[in-house]
Amino acid sequence: MNVSDAVYIRMADNRDRQRIWDLIFTILSSYGLTMDAETIDHDLTDIEANYWRQQGAFYVLMDGEQLIGTVALHRVSETVCELGRMYLAADYRGRGLGRKLLQHALQQAETRGFTEVVLKTASVLKEALALYHRAGFIPVADQEPGGNCDVAMSRKISP
Repeated sequence: MNVSDAVYIRMADNRDRQRIWDLIFTILSSYGLTMDAETIDHDLTDIEANYWRQQGAFYVLMDGEQLIGTVALHRVSETVCELGRMYLAADYRGRGLGRKLLQHALQQAETRGFTEVVLKTASVLKEALALYHRAGFIPVADQEPGGNCDVAMSRKISP
């Protein structure tokens, strides 16, 4: 599948909820992981309230009108944000688009004044772990993973 020139990142809002849910569900299911709107995935029920109104951010990667990826920042403190909801449709992997999403998120974190980005992920998501390592994230032991996540990582942002 060729990636068209119509690939772009834009802000997500609640109109995107179903397509975001469907993308993440498809990806997690392919790794044997589950979703639960009542608990670990509650943030997806209202993207605007859980991200934008909480000094966070949620972006989608689009190929024309097709939603193919997601990335989000959740404010943890004045200086720390959590990278989350980093997903890319299987057909689009291996083309630098995951790196593009991650770089966009890190740039947004820096623009918002955060000095550290933390994340939690699942060890079965090998491609994501490799991407995070290449971007300078290191494992941290003092973060409490949860839900499907069993790996916690952190990266400082240069001021």
